[in-house]
Amino acid sequence: MNDSDDLRAVARAGFEPMVAAAGRDGRKLAALAGLASKIGLRARVYPLALEARALAPDDVEVAARTQQLIGHSVPRWHFNMLRDEPRNAAFDAAIRRAVTPGTHVLDIGAGSGLLSLMAARAGAGRVVACEENPAIADVATRIIAANGYGERIRVVTGNSTDLEMEADLEGRADVIVSEIVSNNLLAEGVLKTLADASTRLLAPGGQMIPAGGDVMVALGSWTALDERDVAIVDGFDLSGFNALAQVPRTVPVADPTLTLQSAAAALLSFDFTAPPPREPHRAALTLTATGGPVGGVVQWIRLQMDADGVYENRPGPDAKSHWGAQYYPFAEPLDVPAGTFVQIAGVHDGQRLLVWREDRD
Repeated sequence: MNDSDDLRAVARAGFEPMVAAAGRDGRKLAALAGLASKIGLRARVYPLALEARALAPDDVEVAARTQQLIGHSVPRWHFNMLRDEPRNAAFDAAIRRAVTPGTHVLDIGAGSGLLSLMAARAGAGRVVACEENPAIADVATRIIAANGYGERIRVVTGNSTDLEMEADLEGRADVIVSEIVSNNLLAEGVLKTLADASTRLLAPGGQMIPAGGDVMVALGSWTALDERDVAIVDGFDLSGFNALAQVPRTVPVADPTLTLQSAAAALLSFDFTAPPPREPHRAALTLTATGGPVGGVVQWIRLQMDADGVYENRPGPDAKSHWGAQYYPFAEPLDVPAGTFVQIAGVHDGQRLLVWREDRD
């Protein structure tokens, strides 16, 4: 443990006495909400920010500080996700196919409550919306009430792995809906979370939405990548700095400079109702180039919503998705004739994914 960790530990140990000493002073509580954020007490940030606002409703500085803290606690991708019409339509269609009057639904990672609202609208008898972020859970509760579904949807703040079947759910759910996947499908802990949910919280014969997912890959070329790299700056060659660039690079799926140079294939496939695979989990496949320059591997996701529906954010000029594609550039681009086989491999640890070209000379 370094000095910074020691200071954080001391601050955490004395934090609640400081809150007690602050009493009903809104400015002091706002400052303590900021301290909680710095020392890793995330669960205390939102309650303290709300209390500070309530105690100092006319204090513009308290309002500004607490708004900044609350905003920083909510990832920005939530806003783009809610505007993702193809994603929303795919979930709504699957929910309508699964839900009948009286269906008991669990929504994992409920966010704004959108999928819970869809389930209630489809006729679900009761819905439990599980959301870990206290700020988001609080706002979701208000949104649900404002839309007239407060009696059928109950928001539970916490992680789904901590849910108690009887106390929190009042019995196993008939349908579990979730949207906790990332650009690489895995980064939000989807495999372990949904394996736990399907084992503990899903009724026999119940349905998971989505039921599974694939990590899709293809050979590709992203010509705009060079524009993002460093080259000549003020007359100096700084291109060596590009060796520090993060891999993979994220690119919008509709970027016109991103083209696929092979047919797509599933590098990894997952059944969300099954135990997660052993880690690390490796896979390999052969892609057939369509000809021309190949700069790397493009990766995106495909969700098997149910037996009848699939959602995929395959890159293309007309693609629409808040999820970006992931681009793994080769050390040296290839220029190969059509029909050339290229070996691709990948490995994941349940959270992180790495993809590379296997058959380098």
